[in-house]
Amino acid sequence: MPVAPHIPTITQKQVATFLSPRPRDSHKGKFGTVAVIGGANGMVGAPLLAARAALKLGAGSVHVGMLADNAPSVDILQAELMLHSAQTALRLPKLDVLAIGCGLGYDNTAQKILQDALKLDTVLVFDADALNILALRPNLRTALISRKNANVITPHPGEAARLLGCNTEEVQAARAEAAQELAKRFHSVVVLKGAHSLCVTRDGKIALNKTGNPGMSSPGMGDVLTGMIAAFIAQGLNVDQALLLAVHLHGAAGDAIAKQKITIGMTATDVTEWARWLLNQWIA
Repeated sequence: MPVAPHIPTITQKQVATFLSPRPRDSHKGKFGTVAVIGGANGMVGAPLLAARAALKLGAGSVHVGMLADNAPSVDILQAELMLHSAQTALRLPKLDVLAIGCGLGYDNTAQKILQDALKLDTVLVFDADALNILALRPNLRTALISRKNANVITPHPGEAARLLGCNTEEVQAARAEAAQELAKRFHSVVVLKGAHSLCVTRDGKIALNKTGNPGMSSPGMGDVLTGMIAAFIAQGLNVDQALLLAVHLHGAAGDAIAKQKITIGMTATDVTEWARWLLNQWIA
């Protein structure tokens, strides 16, 4: 039986080198604009979780585009967010990064929104239902592959299996190979989520993340990770740096909460708060 190749582990020391203190003459325009699109009927919480994470991890301006018929016009818990229809969010000027898929659904409207997003001249981060739509629609996979801007895809094993046309067990049995195949096939930077997430960078190099714990097995954790990735891209990190930093910090925040003897009932919102605190410590 062949020996599996050694996969380097992401470290705090490594990702901290991507960070630097903000200059004294900072203003929000220096830290980028993020849009998060999703939130079909019954799922408006997902893009809000992602957008709140993007805001609290340092993005200068954060917009949310929702598909729901009864979507709120303001996030009363995070009034700094700017809420729109999904169509309006697609037309925002000076957009640095668009995260799409959190609670998007996969009906015809969602598919049309994704099709339009693939035409944008900006970095795209794909999560959740955006990945499921890509698995369903060969023409949209072709559009993804032909894009000139960078793409980030963030599948869990089930979504990865749908994208690769296999089953979840096959993905889990060969996680490194699956992650690298996703990166190659879809011309994207990849995080294959799960216990010990795997990241594949633009040059095909793979890295293992060992932060995180079972307490993070709760709703919205993936949405928060998506928002964190988008926030770091908006602030000027390249997609490789943003991915590695976000994945490692996301898990480290969960570990910090677990050290407080809180594992059962850990929430995605808790992780956002602790990730913000840790980020500021790492920069300092």
